[in-house]
Amino acid sequence: MTRGQAVVIGATGQIGRAAVRALAEDGWEVRAASRGGGGDEPAPEGVRTVRLDREVDGALAGVVGDGCDLLVDMVAYGAKHAGQLTGLADRIGSAVVISSVAVYVDDRGRGFETQDEPDGSPRYPVPIPETRPTVAPGDATYATGKALLEQELLAVGDTLPVTLLRAGAIHGTHCGVPRELYFVKRLLDGRRRRVLAYGGRSRFHPVHVSNVAELIRLAALRPGSRVLNAGDPQAPTAAEIGEAIDAVMGRETETVLVDGPPPEGGIGDHPWCMEHPVVQDMTAAERELGYRPVSGYAESLPETVGWLTERLSGRDWEDAFPQLARSYGREGLFGYAAEDAWLERYDRGDVPGA
Repeated sequence: MTRGQAVVIGATGQIGRAAVRALAEDGWEVRAASRGGGGDEPAPEGVRTVRLDREVDGALAGVVGDGCDLLVDMVAYGAKHAGQLTGLADRIGSAVVISSVAVYVDDRGRGFETQDEPDGSPRYPVPIPETRPTVAPGDATYATGKALLEQELLAVGDTLPVTLLRAGAIHGTHCGVPRELYFVKRLLDGRRRRVLAYGGRSRFHPVHVSNVAELIRLAALRPGSRVLNAGDPQAPTAAEIGEAIDAVMGRETETVLVDGPPPEGGIGDHPWCMEHPVVQDMTAAERELGYRPVSGYAESLPETVGWLTERLSGRDWEDAFPQLARSYGREGLFGYAAEDAWLERYDRGDVPGA
């Protein structure tokens, strides 16, 4: 006897792979939907792969067919995707949809998308509860689009119970934008010094794919209309992440700490770089779902580091991770010449305030 029929959209992505596996192991019959219709690994037992281009009218309805007990959506965004799901409410028992911690704003309306503005760095409470205000829904930015998605789905909670998971910095294997590469590649390149802005204290709450998958699995068993944070049991600082990756790779690195923002040329910038901490409150997920993390951050690193190292073998990092390259650029992450020049001035004592 199975738990029911589940449709997973974005099944070959980073979270999708883990969610498909977790649901199948828990007894669901899964239709794993993706653009390609299959992944680079054999599908788990009880999983049927199907092609889906959700931008084609009627395509999602065709995959859902006569109905499903659970729909899990990794990639939903904005009003259009919300409309696809609400339009099928009579054929879906419940849904779990991935949102983002980026929707939160502080008491002055500052959020992720104001960080480059003067005095734009948000100051969130530590930890951030789900009751915090969010950006105004709209279609202008990633955060506003996610907020609009949430608004539209929560409005139909009586007919379609939807659990929205506000994920932090997602990490693990098969990530298109692996933040950990910042430290891994530097060690592989023989770098023995690194510079971290804000004293290495930046905290951007991570969440491993196994923990997201566990939240999905639990929400599927307890349908409801709600928003929940999605995070690991720990939110390490950038300096702690670097040290943990050093330990996994058996290296030692000197860390040069810059107390304030990145100096000229972005020296000391990194993928977790934020002036103030972003730490999520996980008590609601624990209370409502009985959530217990599958993995901690440090415990998950050996698998992630091994995967990153294998992906880089014999390849330029921009070819291995094109999405990361588009987001940050070569010099944005690995501008070694500028960094070395800055370190020379630092060693001479010619860097003001350092």
